[in-house]
Amino acid sequence: MTDNAASVTSVPPITTPPVPAQPANQPTQARNDNSDAGRYRLTIEAVGGNRFVYKVLDRVTGEVIRQLPREEVEKLISDPVYRRGEVVDTKA
Repeated sequence: MTDNAASVTSVPPITTPPVPAQPANQPTQARNDNSDAGRYRLTIEAVGGNRFVYKVLDRVTGEVIRQLPREEVEKLISDPVYRRGEVVDTKA
């Protein structure tokens, strides 16, 4: 087996820009990219035996921002004709 190390070119090291130093008397402030994160609330509702519905609510308006499983899936599950695995009606 031959050594191919001579044919490999060297790669320069990665350099990062210097971070400006803060004076010792100034506290470092935490970076908050999402200042309204406290506006939302996660609720977990037990539905039936071992099923749960997860909802993200807006604390200010009370609006449901996201729900898992979606309302359409909940309606499908509660349909007496629905059987697991049947998402598309192929009997038509």
